Amino acid sequence: MRVLVTGGAGYIGSHTVAALRVAGHEPIVLDTLEHGHTSAIPGTTLVVADAGDRRLVRDLLATHGIGAVVHFAARKSVPESIADPGLYFSANVGGSLELMRAMVDGGVTQLVLSSTCAVYGTPDELPVRESSPLRPENPYGESKLMVERMAPWFEYAHGLRTVVLRYFNAAGAAFDGANGEDWRQAENLVPVVLSVAAGGRDAVEVYGTDYPTPDGTAIRDYMHVEDLADAHIRAVMHLADGGKSVTLNLGTGQGASVNEVVSAARAATGRTIETRLAPRRPGDPAAIWADARLADEVLAWTPRHDLDAIVTSAWTWHERHPDGHGPLARAVA
Repeated sequence: MRVLVTGGAGYIGSHTVAALRVAGHEPIVLDTLEHGHTSAIPGTTLVVADAGDRRLVRDLLATHGIGAVVHFAARKSVPESIADPGLYFSANVGGSLELMRAMVDGGVTQLVLSSTCAVYGTPDELPVRESSPLRPENPYGESKLMVERMAPWFEYAHGLRTVVLRYFNAAGAAFDGANGEDWRQAENLVPVVLSVAAGGRDAVEVYGTDYPTPDGTAIRDYMHVEDLADAHIRAVMHLADGGKSVTLNLGTGQGASVNEVVSAARAATGRTIETRLAPRRPGDPAAIWADARLADEVLAWTPRHDLDAIVTSAWTWHERHPDGHGPLARAVA
């Protein structure tokens, strides 16, 4: 099947593109390359454009005979969303709306939607289940929840079936060393910590040491990016086999604190990693990790890799690619 992957030159998208090819599908990538890299998707058809361009997407679906869409394209910085919420509602909600409308125009009825645990906000209990209250605490999470809420109405009116994947913290790199997260742009903890290990930064900023957690630092559920890519392939096949719309958590079911991630990185790299204490950031919950049993039931998916594998694979990538993917690409399709 030909699958359109929006944001497919980005970190998670490019790993999913690779997994699609291994699974025998033909991915077509649509990416603005604002944060994506052509070197992350070698040999893949790339169209440089915005996923919110309804006419272009509609034509692309027809030209390439697209059978399903995997939608990653979105802005994802919590601090940026707080500083400029309009940007997030315009890009994430408006762009997704136009994409869905283009799918309706083109008669494509299978959508895998990238969402986030940020839709839950600070949970009342852990682990977080799909039925847990939805209370985003930042515009990023709110924008993702709004997109989720559009999907059932498109199914009611147009038969658009959607698998919503609410994933937790993606990290790590391809085990063959071919792809990883470009740490020059990354705000996520693992690449930041490894950048300090490599001498690219002087210290890890630890945002909050007074959380109600065992060591006072925030706890997150870290999941290997290749496990995450595998879940997207299974979601595509679920829809191709006539499966119903569903919303699923993707996570390991275990949390790791900031201090635990730093300790794992010290062990993997053998290097001193300095930390610098800083105040909490607005919109950051103290702790969150997933109950992902439903993903196992529906997709037969369970994560295979632990925190040590995440950090080790990421360090291998960064050591081999100290400049990440190189200059940000601005190629024309």
